[in-house]
Amino acid sequence: MTRENNKEFGKVITRLINKENITREETRKAFCQILADEQPDMQQGALLAALAAKGEKVEEIAGTWEAIYRLDTVKITLETKTPPVENCGTGMDSVKTFNISTAAAIIAAAAGITMARHGARAITSSCGTVDLIEELGVDVECGPEVIKQSIEKTGIGLFNGMSPKIHPRALGRILSQVSFGTVLNTAASLANPALPRHGVRGVYSRELLPSLPRIMKEIGYEKAIVVHGLTEDGKRGMDEASILGETLVSELKENGNMNYYSFRPEDMGIRKATEEDLKPCSDKKIEAARLVRLLKGEDNGARQDAACLNAALILYLMDAAGSIKEGVGLSRDLIKTGKAMDKLKEWVLKQNKAPEKGLARLETLE
Repeated sequence: MTRENNKEFGKVITRLINKENITREETRKAFCQILADEQPDMQQGALLAALAAKGEKVEEIAGTWEAIYRLDTVKITLETKTPPVENCGTGMDSVKTFNISTAAAIIAAAAGITMARHGARAITSSCGTVDLIEELGVDVECGPEVIKQSIEKTGIGLFNGMSPKIHPRALGRILSQVSFGTVLNTAASLANPALPRHGVRGVYSRELLPSLPRIMKEIGYEKAIVVHGLTEDGKRGMDEASILGETLVSELKENGNMNYYSFRPEDMGIRKATEEDLKPCSDKKIEAARLVRLLKGEDNGARQDAACLNAALILYLMDAAGSIKEGVGLSRDLIKTGKAMDKLKEWVLKQNKAPEKGLARLETLE
């Protein structure tokens, strides 16, 4: 890369520092250079930091996603009876919770929903999705074909967003060097190799509620629910549906319309909880053991409530439940009947190059 190109890249950074928005095409070109490692490390980091400080706009998130998906994402075509669904959060939220989305995905898969997930190791949290499922015994370093078979045969699988087998060019390199929230929390998480058309996503800021569904629609999503959960006083938020206070929702319908609404835990038959009830542990093995207890029905408190509420969003989105409240009840039944725990065991056995070893690891947590 020439000195002139470095200067042009620097000009883009300067505009972002000055709180100017850049176009989708400008963002795409900038991230193509980052993915190709054509800019000095300091300039790459500066662009990420400048975007985060300014606040990413729709066009900028879309341009980042386009560069990652086109240049650095393995493409997978799934053959499933039901449409694949993704659920995840962006991270960067001010209320830190246990990995609710993973518990919700397992419960939804137990209901017959096809879950094609895409996650990463912890960047802004203490235990990321990949960290957690690795502790459970799932093989997070396997190739895309193993994950494809897991999704097709058991209804659940997860693509490791930091694996060179999934993003062979640069994404893992970039994410492993970043310890703060960036546009990648949103854009990179959307670069799912299976490119699902249905999804439930949590966002760290209420400002993203109107824009993220528009981005998802633009990249091919047909139906989506985007949530931002609040604390009881409404001053801070999380990238999950909340059992602490109000949850704000934007829903992309099949006809392209957007619906905006909110609900509180009591509307769903759930007792309001405290932040302490949902607080994560920095020890990944303890977190994995707690998730096993939840799925086995041995934890009937706030953690189960949070998991069932967020699973209910998936069931509602995919018409497996007539309402979110109905989905909460169905999710509880899936835990009580043992179907959720059975689904986890199926997943461990299928997404694995060494199934027996993975199952043995899971059994140490029971």
